Amino acid sequence: MKLSNSTVDSLHRSLDKFNQIANVAIRLYPLLTKSTIQLLNYSENATYLVKKTVTGEKYILRVGRPGYHTKPEMESELKWLKSIDQDSSIQVSLPILGGNGEYIQVVNYVNEPYYCTLFTFLEGDAPSEENEKELISQFEKLGEITAQLHEHSINKGEKLNQIRRITWDFETILGSTPKWGRWQDGIAITPERADLFTKVAEKINSRLEKFGKEPHQFGLIHSDLRLANLLVEREQIKVIDFDDCGFGWYLYDLAASISFIEHKSYVPDLITSWLKGYRKVRSLPEELELEFPTFILMRRLQLIAWVGSRDNETTRELGSRFTEETDILAKKYLYEGKLY
Repeated sequence: MKLSNSTVDSLHRSLDKFNQIANVAIRLYPLLTKSTIQLLNYSENATYLVKKTVTGEKYILRVGRPGYHTKPEMESELKWLKSIDQDSSIQVSLPILGGNGEYIQVVNYVNEPYYCTLFTFLEGDAPSEENEKELISQFEKLGEITAQLHEHSINKGEKLNQIRRITWDFETILGSTPKWGRWQDGIAITPERADLFTKVAEKINSRLEKFGKEPHQFGLIHSDLRLANLLVEREQIKVIDFDDCGFGWYLYDLAASISFIEHKSYVPDLITSWLKGYRKVRSLPEELELEFPTFILMRRLQLIAWVGSRDNETTRELGSRFTEETDILAKKYLYEGKLY
């Protein structure tokens, strides 16, 4: 996908702004004296690898996109992270206090606050969607981890329900107040495709209304357990980037885990492996499996909205192809109630 000169210039200006903010932010952490930064990812936020020049110690700095989360919402994310670290065996990246004794540092740029957070660095590499056999094996472990997160959410429900995070339901995903934008504004939305996706969205909404939001199936979730937010080191899988955690259906975490690869032929094997791991920790009635297609396709339409409203390396690579490859899934769901 070729970008226009104006788009390239806009992207460069945005990255330059975030780089300036990051360089200011690291000075707010006394332990980062004499450190360098390197941009790792630019998506909802700008994420940097911070490296101390003398010792080589590594950290992760996240510079939040203005207006995406409030400070109390970000503080709630960090509370959940620390709770997971204290009460489970799941390895997560933890926040680090700044010189003022707070986890979230505020950098003002052109009279706008940017919230910056420093995290511990975790070793590992993201799973590869190209290594089918290995990925299927890893999904069994991911299923276990996801179930552990859900058990933690349920067991700590009274405490966690008090934190301030977004609710991921139909309205905020595909409805009238979509957090990631409207799928109708996605790339390659033709009149015929808009009609197809509208019918699909209506079916999703109808099925979710029947599914309900009982405490055993709706609570605090990671909501973005895609491959890019997992780190594999030997046999261990670590979970990063809780930036989009919120209250949603537990089954949505399964849908999120196959983000961008929903159309791949090996996805049914991923789901089978995930289920095997999940049921080692937490029961999941077979009748709930009937709604897997609903959650997967809801996530897929949400990603179409995300691709259409963001400008980063991932969205440029996906382009119109991602929307076009959704047609087959949408038709199977609409007319057969399944995806594979």
